[in-house]
Amino acid sequence: MSAATNFRVTAAVVASALFMQNLDSTVVATALPSMARDLHVSAVHLSSAITSYLIALTAFIPVSGWIADRFGARRVFMAAIATFTIASVLCALADGLPTLIAARILQGVGGAMMVPVGRLILFRGVKREELLTATTWLTMPALLGPVLGPPVGGFLTDVLSWRAVFWINVPVGIVGLGLTAWLIPPSAPEHPPAPDLIGMTLIGASLTTLMLGVETIGRGLLPAALPPAAIVLGLLLFWLTVRHCQRRDDPAIDFSLLAIPTFHAATVAGSLFRAGAGALPFLVPLTLQIAFGLSASVSGLISLASALGSFCMRPMTRFALRRLSMRTVLMAGSVSFGAVLLVCTTLSPAWPAAAIFVLLLIGGLSRSLSFASMGALAFADVPQPRLSAATSFQGTAQQMMKAVGVAISAGSLQLTMLWGGRTHANRFDFACAFLAIAVVVLASLPMFASLSPEAGAGISGKPERGA
Repeated sequence: MSAATNFRVTAAVVASALFMQNLDSTVVATALPSMARDLHVSAVHLSSAITSYLIALTAFIPVSGWIADRFGARRVFMAAIATFTIASVLCALADGLPTLIAARILQGVGGAMMVPVGRLILFRGVKREELLTATTWLTMPALLGPVLGPPVGGFLTDVLSWRAVFWINVPVGIVGLGLTAWLIPPSAPEHPPAPDLIGMTLIGASLTTLMLGVETIGRGLLPAALPPAAIVLGLLLFWLTVRHCQRRDDPAIDFSLLAIPTFHAATVAGSLFRAGAGALPFLVPLTLQIAFGLSASVSGLISLASALGSFCMRPMTRFALRRLSMRTVLMAGSVSFGAVLLVCTTLSPAWPAAAIFVLLLIGGLSRSLSFASMGALAFADVPQPRLSAATSFQGTAQQMMKAVGVAISAGSLQLTMLWGGRTHANRFDFACAFLAIAVVVLASLPMFASLSPEAGAGISGKPERGA
């Protein structure tokens, strides 16, 4: 088997894990209103079922690279798939919000090891000029999850129960385990330095405290003074995390990677963009089902437009980057996706379903182009020995900002509902949430604009200028 074939096979196997994770995230969002009715909680409060998963994912990603090096990447990858699958079963059996959140946290632990370690297995075997191809092979099968998720989640919720959306992870996980054992060669354990336990504890504590404050502010779940205090404490702990990691040779999060301009742009500006991408799958099903009164099945069929746009755009990413600079592509992606979110503020039951579908399709196209470009740009100039640290850093930033996006949109809904004295969200509340998240996405534009015109040259196969 050739080297090219090897990395394509590895990408396809790793994509099975991404498929399961992406399928899970989209079916859960579609089923949220039904889950809320069954568990007797507000649909807006069920954002905690999403953010608890993402926080656990974020908190444990920093250790994933060290564990993969210490115990062998394939072995850790398989254990992560098994953990995610078992946690899915526990989610399906949950009888209340606390047990659901606990199972989602366990899912997050499995996901934290599954996707970053899978990416590490892939990226260690590719050359710079193969990065975009490898990223495309990795994400194309994985994008089937978001494409299938909304309609499958809506159908299963209406015909069976929201619990069925977790049971479908079981066969996918079994297939992923079998393909990994069959097609990916074992990797020998190494002897990396002892992990930065203090840094890992600080990052986990800061993110948990910060998101606890954001998730509970204005909801009456805690005394009024505690959520703001948790937010301040979370920011303080994050500052201490940065200070601690900057002083260590082997930190939990290697912030010195931000000195690489391409990694900096893909991580910092890309995080703002990903916040919007994380909020959209949360807001759209709630808008369609709660504000417009549509069924989960119809909501799922409309929501798949965003994922369908992402799926269709991926093969065209190389075409775009061969003709336009990375900077131009990323700026265009931010502007177009931000514009889609702004148009979403005008959504109403008077909109034809086809028009909403087209709007979400355009959002999926721009989102996918930016994702693929940022994914390749992040690792374009990272030295091989630092790939493990870069993979952990990228994974942490990506998942953290998805949680932030959901928390910002849920918080916006809650605050506007309180301001209007409403117990249920209406069109105005959802419009404010879309506006808030659009501002976050458009904040990435100045940072992408500051990139060098030559940034990322060569990763699409286009010769670098002067070469």
